Amino acid sequence: MAVNRRASAAGKTRSCPHCRATILESAAVCPGCRHHLRFERRKEAPVEQPGQVALKVSGQFSRPVTNGPGEYSVVVVIRDATGAELARKVVGVGGLLPGDERQIDLTVELFEPQQTPWS
Repeated sequence: MAVNRRASAAGKTRSCPHCRATILESAAVCPGCRHHLRFERRKEAPVEQPGQVALKVSGQFSRPVTNGPGEYSVVVVIRDATGAELARKVVGVGGLLPGDERQIDLTVELFEPQQTPWS
């Protein structure tokens, strides 16, 4: 029996059943928790590779030894071309003791929409 497949609409989302993150409907692996969402034969759907890495930023921050403890919040904001806010997420919070350091990597990957078997 053949499975009726059609291309999903670009940007259509669903919830990851493992971590409940909002992910692309076309994703075979959740980018947040990295759990597999569906298993497919290799020739039908190769492992998802980004078509383009649009942005990659790495950085670090620390608390000076001379200061007392501190706190931090990591917030990601997505805006459209007009500057209107589309999404705002707090992705992490925590505390820093004097001399503590944290590193952050942010990557934006662009994908071609994939076909999904349930659409």
